Amino acid sequence: MISASDSVPPLPSSARPSLPPRSGTGNDGALEPIARRWTLLAAYACLLPLLLQVLPTLALGIGAVAVAVPMLVREGRAPTWLRLILIVALLGSVMTLYDYRFGRDTGCALLATMLALKPVEMRSLRDARSLLGFALFAPFATFLLDQGPRSLTLGLIAAIAVLATLLKLSEVEVGETAPPGRPWRRFGAVLRMIAIGLPLAMVVFWLFPRFGAPLWGVPERALTRPGLSDRMTPGDWIDMVADDSPALRAKFIGEAPPQTQMYWRGPVLWDFDGRTWTAVEWSRAMGSAQAVPGPKRYDYELEIEPTERQQLVALEMPLAAPPGSRLGRDFSLRSDAQLNGITRWRMRSSPQTQLETDLHPSLRRLALRLPAGYNPRTRALADAWRREAGPSSAASDSAIVERAIAWIRAEFAYTLDTQLLGRHTVDEFLFDEKAGFCEHYSGAFVVLMRSAGIPARVVTGYTGGYRNPVGDYWLVRRSDAHAWAEVWLPGRGWVRVDPTAAVAPERIYDTIDDRRPGALGSFAGLGPVFDVGDWMRRSWNDFVLGYSAARQRRLLQSFGVPDLDSARLIQLFVIATVLALSGMFWLATRQEREKDPLLRAWRRLERRYRRLGLGREPHEPVTLWAERVIEVRPEAQTLRGLSARFVDWRYARDHGGIANADGLIRELRRHRP
Repeated sequence: MISASDSVPPLPSSARPSLPPRSGTGNDGALEPIARRWTLLAAYACLLPLLLQVLPTLALGIGAVAVAVPMLVREGRAPTWLRLILIVALLGSVMTLYDYRFGRDTGCALLATMLALKPVEMRSLRDARSLLGFALFAPFATFLLDQGPRSLTLGLIAAIAVLATLLKLSEVEVGETAPPGRPWRRFGAVLRMIAIGLPLAMVVFWLFPRFGAPLWGVPERALTRPGLSDRMTPGDWIDMVADDSPALRAKFIGEAPPQTQMYWRGPVLWDFDGRTWTAVEWSRAMGSAQAVPGPKRYDYELEIEPTERQQLVALEMPLAAPPGSRLGRDFSLRSDAQLNGITRWRMRSSPQTQLETDLHPSLRRLALRLPAGYNPRTRALADAWRREAGPSSAASDSAIVERAIAWIRAEFAYTLDTQLLGRHTVDEFLFDEKAGFCEHYSGAFVVLMRSAGIPARVVTGYTGGYRNPVGDYWLVRRSDAHAWAEVWLPGRGWVRVDPTAAVAPERIYDTIDDRRPGALGSFAGLGPVFDVGDWMRRSWNDFVLGYSAARQRRLLQSFGVPDLDSARLIQLFVIATVLALSGMFWLATRQEREKDPLLRAWRRLERRYRRLGLGREPHEPVTLWAERVIEVRPEAQTLRGLSARFVDWRYARDHGGIANADGLIRELRRHRP
């Protein structure tokens, strides 16, 4: 018995056809330089938006490693010891900078680190594709930290670069030589694919049912954002007052208060342990205090940036807590949930004429309590002032307050360049340094008042703001963070006292003009650019990040669609999705049609006969097919001449020119079985 393998003698080695090596990989599997450069640039494009969200020091280190590694390590051949050193150094830096705590920011930083080291093992086309697939996680992880237009734009550019590079690697793998201008056509093909999928993306965004809470839990950040908290220690705010990023935006409905009266009230701090001021939880359970509103009313909408905390702010004084928040005894607002994203709050405030004229005994004790063994010089000064002013009364307490303000105005200075204070922080500030910023002034003033027997507390928040003329709204930045004091006076209740504002203007060394928006030193010509940019960011927050279930219902109602329940909304979403997919299918198949008009006309003619059961077989020549059709349907005699002219046009060297082709196309279109 003869096997199939023995039926045909093997060819000699000299006669065997040899396949040329693929131009992209070579015999040893190494990448061509051009393919390697494309892959690295696409990976860097994916890494960039993520680097902008991690700590600046870490971003510089990761970026330097990402650029240096491909230059030092050629063709992915790196010694094992070098890889271990790089891995340990970068991972150790990440965990150290993030205080060995794991959160969204820590995980994203580790992802950026691994992506920077990934080119070390890139040697072949398979490795390049693996790197690109891994790199796509970086722009998606960026949205866990920031959902702004910059992150979206950079992420979209990165995705386009990756898709274009994958097309390039496919060309390299098959050995295709790119003609001039091919890189731009490659990007054009990617953009066409994105345009085809855009209708479906719009349907999913606008019509997918919105939920009040996410479907999955997202870990918190390891390092919280700079912002207001329930604690204040001298020196803790230095990072926040130097941060010009937005904290909130306020849009007034009607009249707005003067800028000097814009005190955005945040957490109120009662307890002092000698160094740190903290809020007390139990005071929030006592209910809001009695207050007499002033004649003015201000209606406004707040857009608050994410802080990963629950502290809210409101223009003094909020008349009521908006839905989803609680108003404390001290008129501080607290959200029911963490502010992990952009949130909007509709509020109404009024300057108070009287606030809590009858002070609860427990609150009075709390507002006078000081730790023993701290700040003896401040206590001695307050005792002396009390003896000179007389027993506690509205007049004597007011005199002590005015005396303290006059002292600050005469001898103190405002600056952000402060020394680290020791154990007796208030004594060192009031008698030695006599220079600082709002943290120092508010805390020291409250200690001085309590030492004199006047109930007092620290209030934190923001002051002022910048009016953006483009959108007619007020921008409050984190650098506008402020702390002031409130003292309780008999017959008047709680009264706001801002000791920082009492500093004489000639001794303010860090002015607001130094940090005005759009200013570079003394040059302020970039102000309009800043106004437009921040207005665009606010519009993005409003129309994209703020697109909630309520906004979705209002959008549908504007198109005449009544308020839908969940089931009907899902039905509408399914119908729109089917229509979008149908449009995508039509666009995709339309792009695949034959570009030659003559061949396209001939294939339409073939489809007409296929409906009659006389379609041409794939292996059947055109002329033989025409004769077979004529045998069945003798009236189709003209098909013989059309098929002969079509064959001449396709395969003859002299096909008669464009005019003959146009005439043949017209006849093919007119021909019917």
